[in-house]
Amino acid sequence: MDFQIALILGQDGITNGAIYALLALALVLVFAVTRVIFIPQGEFVAYGALTLAMVGNGVLPATVWLLLGAGVVVAVLDGMAALRAGQSKRLIAIMAVNLAYPLALLGLLKAMPLAELALALQVLVALLIVVPLGPMMYRIVYQPIAEAPVLVLLIVSVAAHLAMVGLGLLFFGAEGYRTPAFSDARFEVGPMTVTGQTVWVVMSSLVLIVALALFFGRTIYGKALRATAINRNGARLMGISPALAGKLTFFLAALIGTLSGVLISPITTIYYDSGFLIGLKGFVAAIIGGLASYPIAAGGAILVGLLEAFSSFWASAYKEVIVFTLIIPVLVWRSLTSHHMEEEE
Repeated sequence: MDFQIALILGQDGITNGAIYALLALALVLVFAVTRVIFIPQGEFVAYGALTLAMVGNGVLPATVWLLLGAGVVVAVLDGMAALRAGQSKRLIAIMAVNLAYPLALLGLLKAMPLAELALALQVLVALLIVVPLGPMMYRIVYQPIAEAPVLVLLIVSVAAHLAMVGLGLLFFGAEGYRTPAFSDARFEVGPMTVTGQTVWVVMSSLVLIVALALFFGRTIYGKALRATAINRNGARLMGISPALAGKLTFFLAALIGTLSGVLISPITTIYYDSGFLIGLKGFVAAIIGGLASYPIAAGGAILVGLLEAFSSFWASAYKEVIVFTLIIPVLVWRSLTSHHMEEEE
């Protein structure tokens, strides 16, 4: 390996690491607030990329039907809860958010020439379809068992992951897709050529991380999520709704996953089941951060990306094994250095 090859591999590692950093932050956030190990995080990556690909091909994305179906279920659940609580005035808002929005979006997409839209509008369409599935998933799958033990929540996450993979095969088929690059520009940096798409990925990741930091540090909703992550019972006593915190957390996780899928879809071919491996590498980074520390998780994500890139050069057949083996010494070290506590009641 010469210096130029090392630079190319380093560039690939940092690009992939930036995506893994976003996914690791989402996983840490979801676990800190809801105690859910969010295995379906990777499926939002695949859904975002493949929805964008369908829009670019001029095909009505099948995920819009999933959005409509989930909206119907949420409307029924929330509507019944509102009626039982004697809050019939909330029915209009519930129907508007969960039924009127998907129906309006479906009608708009059928009337629009999707393939002729600018790439930025196609990305916006993908976000409008996939991101609302996050809070809807929380309401349907996790909110009814929010107080269950972590192991039960993990089993439910595995079931949700398998369901989304199956639906992905139904919606998108077994073929892989790749979307057009955001930029065809190339920059010469010494002996290394940096593509415009790489710049897009790294800069978008940095902007999103800074935006999340400002959100958690400067906004009332961000502070509410931080309070819930630190002490759920204390946050509940202070009037912070656990259901609202969960929905907002899953909204952010879905937004991060969908944006990650949109960013990497021009770089690599995405299949209906590609999200699992991508999300699993983000999970390795989150484990390095102990599912608690955002900065360490981000640093672990860069480490995972670099390790994957250089492993693909030295031992491409075993690169996944090498990456996932990284989790073993981390778990051993944390087991030896941390104090064990019984699960919070």
